[in-house]
Amino acid sequence: MLYHFLYSFRDVFSPFNVFQYITFRAAAAAILALLFTFAIGPWIIRTLRKYQIGEEIRHDGPESHQKKRGTPTMGGLMIICSVLIPTLLLTDLTNVYIQIVMLALVWMGVIGFLDDYLKVVKKMKKGLVARYKLIGQLLLGVIISIWIFNNPVFAEFKSVTSVPFFKNLELDFGYFYPLAIILVITGTSNAVNLTDGLDGLAAGLLAICFTVFAAIAYMSGRVDFSSYLNILYLPGAGELTIFTAAITGACIGYLWFNASPAEVFMGDVGSLSTGAALGTIAVLLKKELLLFIIGGVFVWEAVSVMLQVTYFRYTKNKHGEGKRMFKMAPIHHHFELHGWPESRVVVRFWIIGLLLALFSLTTFKIR
Repeated sequence: MLYHFLYSFRDVFSPFNVFQYITFRAAAAAILALLFTFAIGPWIIRTLRKYQIGEEIRHDGPESHQKKRGTPTMGGLMIICSVLIPTLLLTDLTNVYIQIVMLALVWMGVIGFLDDYLKVVKKMKKGLVARYKLIGQLLLGVIISIWIFNNPVFAEFKSVTSVPFFKNLELDFGYFYPLAIILVITGTSNAVNLTDGLDGLAAGLLAICFTVFAAIAYMSGRVDFSSYLNILYLPGAGELTIFTAAITGACIGYLWFNASPAEVFMGDVGSLSTGAALGTIAVLLKKELLLFIIGGVFVWEAVSVMLQVTYFRYTKNKHGEGKRMFKMAPIHHHFELHGWPESRVVVRFWIIGLLLALFSLTTFKIR
């Protein structure tokens, strides 16, 4: 809104010309999101404490986590609010990329909110029934698939994805692409949700991932950069740089309150929404396969849970007694039970995430 209004007066007041630059608006969005998180964070935490909206800690988890019981949750609301404000103010709201990613963020934010509300306020142990949560994720994937397949902006590359390490190679899924979209968005949303189990872990990794995607969005939206790097040129995708910068700033701002010892937890409202936004951006930028590298820690966390469940069921069916592959899943709890302090697990996972992020950027030249 602010972008449309102020840029229209560029002939009257020449400094308003800066709003034409994506780099300026992205930097402004990141700063605004960060400051807005700082501003509303204390108020949200006080409100959550006032209404006793606190986290329930699983009894079979690490003993050190029991002291976190009652810590305010649903702090993801500050991330969502801090992303939406700069996005509404500084992006081109007619841009289909922005419209789709905002839908994903808000849609899964609502589902996450319902899940948290039922668990924390209504004291329903499992929260929103898993199948209803899954239906919500599937519906989001279906809507985004229909949107992409019927919008002329995506006509030339609606069903393709880029293949890392190969120059000018795209994989065309054809009519199976909607299934790929659903799997990526649902999988990423759930993977971030599983990772959000230690103070600062998910927020730090999200900030790293969205920073990488900010760079990719900017390069994909420019003819010169995309041509030089031999990647798909996606007209209009540059606007996603502003959204990704905003969500990076919001995650860093949230980390101010979530760093150990955490004053607030993200809750499903934060993890499901940011995960869905991350998956959606990968879809829009045609980097679904690269997401496995950029978000490698999230993948690792999700795979550890699948391996744990599969191995337990296999050994139970074969031997009558289930055995565990890890001390506990997701994998970050495994290292905690090995004696690593929580802060060590978080920082080391951040380091791995950063290395994977840097490696993902090298794939644009290793071809």
